[in-house]
Amino acid sequence: MEIEKNLKNITRRIPEHVALVAVSKTKPNSDIMEAYNAGQRVFGENYVQEMVEKHEQLPRDIRWHFIGHLQSNKVKYIAPFVCLIHGVDSLKLLKEIDKQAKKNDRVIKCLFQMHIAEEETKFGLSENELEDILNFLRNDDNEMANIKITGLMGMATFTDDEKQIKKEFQYLKSVFDKYKQLQASNLKLETLSMGMSGDYQLAIDCGSTMVRIGSSIFGTRKAPKAN
Repeated sequence: MEIEKNLKNITRRIPEHVALVAVSKTKPNSDIMEAYNAGQRVFGENYVQEMVEKHEQLPRDIRWHFIGHLQSNKVKYIAPFVCLIHGVDSLKLLKEIDKQAKKNDRVIKCLFQMHIAEEETKFGLSENELEDILNFLRNDDNEMANIKITGLMGMATFTDDEKQIKKEFQYLKSVFDKYKQLQASNLKLETLSMGMSGDYQLAIDCGSTMVRIGSSIFGTRKAPKAN
């Protein structure tokens, strides 16, 4: 019952307007079902094969979010069911998502991942790259009818320096505010996804509307496996 208790403690701290993604990567189905039975329906995975297997084995009303770095050649495996793809960091990937969504007669919601951390290992778009893609989407002949860009996401630097994390979150919020008025048939920025187990309260204070929490719900993860 530890997972249920953790989940209740977190949901009490999160305002109603903030969505909770329970990050279940590497966790067994039994853990996910404990959170599910406590009322959680949105789960985040970052390994394609693992997410496909869990989708096949677990209740169909679970809304699966892909939160990791997604390779274009793996999109086809999750396109039939994924609810939201968090880490879109290139026009090439976006076009592949649109292509695979069309094959499945779906519209797939996506978030653009912004590079806000000082760590070079983090993926994401620069503001200039974001602006280029947004301008492409606002062009009436872009013909991407099977994707919907619903917001931005970003991951702060892995550090204990709260001022650094706050600065990065505030920067992402400023980018979100700058472009959220731009709209097109496949573009409406409403979601700002930032904040994880160690910094979600600060992220919410900085304007996050979606947090991705794993270890504070499920406990420490096992070592990652190959995707």
